[in-house]
Amino acid sequence: MKPLPSPSPRLLRRYLWTWALLTLAIVWLALAAVAYYTGLDEADEILDGHLVSVAEPLLHPAARLLKAPPQSAPLPMRSPYATVYAPELRLVVWEDERVVWDTHGIAALLPANLAQGHHTLVLDPSRPASTWRVFVADAPADATTARRVAVLTEMGWRQHLGTDLAEDIVRPSLVLLPLVALLMAWAIRRGLLPLERLSDQIAALDLDAGQTLPEQQPFRELAYAVDAINTLVQRQQLQLQRERRFTSDVAHELRTPLTAMLLQARRAREADNPADRAQALQTIEQDALRAGHILGQLLDLARAQSLEALATETVDLCAVAQRVLADHAPLAYERHQELALDAPSRPVQVQGHATMVELILRNLVDNALRHTPPGTLVEVRVTQTPHGRCSLSVSDNGARDGAHASANPGMGVGLNLVQRMADAQGIALEHTPGTPATNHRFTLSWAG
Repeated sequence: MKPLPSPSPRLLRRYLWTWALLTLAIVWLALAAVAYYTGLDEADEILDGHLVSVAEPLLHPAARLLKAPPQSAPLPMRSPYATVYAPELRLVVWEDERVVWDTHGIAALLPANLAQGHHTLVLDPSRPASTWRVFVADAPADATTARRVAVLTEMGWRQHLGTDLAEDIVRPSLVLLPLVALLMAWAIRRGLLPLERLSDQIAALDLDAGQTLPEQQPFRELAYAVDAINTLVQRQQLQLQRERRFTSDVAHELRTPLTAMLLQARRAREADNPADRAQALQTIEQDALRAGHILGQLLDLARAQSLEALATETVDLCAVAQRVLADHAPLAYERHQELALDAPSRPVQVQGHATMVELILRNLVDNALRHTPPGTLVEVRVTQTPHGRCSLSVSDNGARDGAHASANPGMGVGLNLVQRMADAQGIALEHTPGTPATNHRFTLSWAG
């Protein structure tokens, strides 16, 4: 079945623009809500003040009212001159507890004994405009006539006024919203230009030549990214150098036994003497074992690379040393060499990968046995200082005690493998070449 094509990646500037528009829309909606409720509050204050302003002149003692009989026809319920900012008002005036002026025939709906001040009343639930805002005030006590005034207006005017105020506040921003969206798209595109230029510089890097990006960048965020990229390039260069050196060592190590095997194979084919043929075949067998040993080290390296990403654990160096020496005892016996362990009776623990530590120690011990002559003493020592610094060393006296070291050092692959695994674990590896007076030693150290 043909796999489906992977979707093309999204544009970063479009992604940023979308989120910016969503943020702007949320802010605009919040502004509209705040403006609406602010408009309602302002409408309350304006209408209440308007009711007071109308009532005050009517309470003045000098005010002369046109006293119409209560049964006279009221004014129309809707005035053609009323607007949102000039709402329609109803007036009811009492003198000596008698209605002397009722502009719209609404006095009968008012509750008796209304206290002075502002009220919100539902006068007639059967009518659509049933909720009213009412201001009631009495004339001063020293007035010649006991006059009471009630000024009313429908609450619907309040909602209309609040909505109108909110629209006045929000409408300009609504008109400017498309322009703001276009300006944000332009600003985001311009703001991403340095990132696009940096991407072009990264694409033009010659990693094989070890090129890095210029450290001077116009923005701090880009400087951080450049620093990380340069660090990655340097690490890759070190890795490439290590791989090339390792590949060269492997080619060198394998070329010698393979060449010897070829020569000995020709010798065995052309030999007339059975003894010479047997010796040639024995040499081929030894070279084949040596080539197999090198391939085993390469497998150890691949195994170590697969362990680098795993979490660390507590490793007992004494237990690892005992296990490795026990595994190499048959080889030491076969080669007439000795193995020794110098370790405290208590555990010496470090943080790391037990398998990688064992691979490191196994390669050091194996190399010490294979590349030193018979009679050599190979010693593994585990120490821990009072400050907690731990070390693990492998030494041999192959060049001392009158024995001769192997004519072929042949430890290129093993040392590269050990160095690489030690670097991956953060372990310091120190090599002390042997002299007639001192042992050949490799020391692994862990910080305390």
